Amino acid sequence: MSKLIIPPGYKSKLNLYETQTAIGQLKRIFEDNLSQALNLKRVSAPLFVEAGSGLNDDLDGIQRPVGFDIKETGREAQIVQSLAKWKRLALYRYGFPVGEGIYTDMNAIRRDDEIDNIHSVYVDQWDWEKVIDQNSRSEAYLKQTVNAIINAICITAEKIKSQFPAIDVKLNPQVKYITAQELEEMYPAMDDRQREYAMTKEYGTVFLMQIGHALKSGQPHGHRAPDYDDWTLNGDILFWNDVLGEAIELSSMAIRVTPQVLDNQLSISGCDYRRGLSYHKMLLSGSLPLTIGGGIGQSRLSMLLLQKAHIGEVQAGVWDDETLAGMRAAGVELL
Repeated sequence: MSKLIIPPGYKSKLNLYETQTAIGQLKRIFEDNLSQALNLKRVSAPLFVEAGSGLNDDLDGIQRPVGFDIKETGREAQIVQSLAKWKRLALYRYGFPVGEGIYTDMNAIRRDDEIDNIHSVYVDQWDWEKVIDQNSRSEAYLKQTVNAIINAICITAEKIKSQFPAIDVKLNPQVKYITAQELEEMYPAMDDRQREYAMTKEYGTVFLMQIGHALKSGQPHGHRAPDYDDWTLNGDILFWNDVLGEAIELSSMAIRVTPQVLDNQLSISGCDYRRGLSYHKMLLSGSLPLTIGGGIGQSRLSMLLLQKAHIGEVQAGVWDDETLAGMRAAGVELL
């Protein structure tokens, strides 16, 4: 267990039956609003991909993917860690035109992730990707898309509150936009998480931009893989969580790399070996469409909107003994 927060006097506003009903309603409402706002169609997605294809996401480069051999093919497969690369390839294969995109349920296992109130080794999110043109590769279009997602979240929150009167979550629909460099300059003595905490506590809803490149301090604000986000056109959506008293990241998203940006970021990251992978060859040759995309955490959105203190209240999982004992002592039931 990395950290366990048990808010004083915390009690779930919904019982287990109500919680399960609310999660189902929340997901249906949000999916409808997201797909309409961004012009997305739902598609099926893989649970695993072939190892060595370049399609799996190595996140910040240290997580170990869960792999297994397939008897019939004689090849090794890996459970996806995200679908960031698969989605762009799918748009190419399915022939989606500019202005349209896809969303899907992504289920992943990240066995090296910490376990705390908002993290588990199981990841469930809405992964989405949309074809754009060169004119849309801009900060203005990125912000426009963020505003549409925030609006879909706020609409979902209001509808859930109307159906479950015990819920009284308050979200700020006005987004504070700030770059990682600006944030570092505002709070030079703080680490990454402390900066996010301070900014999100003040503004409620934040989009933290330009994550990946080293800042003036010499360190990046967190790590990003070099082969899908354009580090100058990406960011994280953060909300203030009143129940836990901390910032919660709901989404990581970006306008994706062009061949030129990929070439540069691979060199910066010391990942030149990836140029030989089939997916990366397609990217470098310019075969894949220009896209924007991201992931939106399903369990985290459920936590936030249903005012839950632990991700295990909205997601069935495996927890360490300390977490189980601590939540049991507080009278909190985990799924």
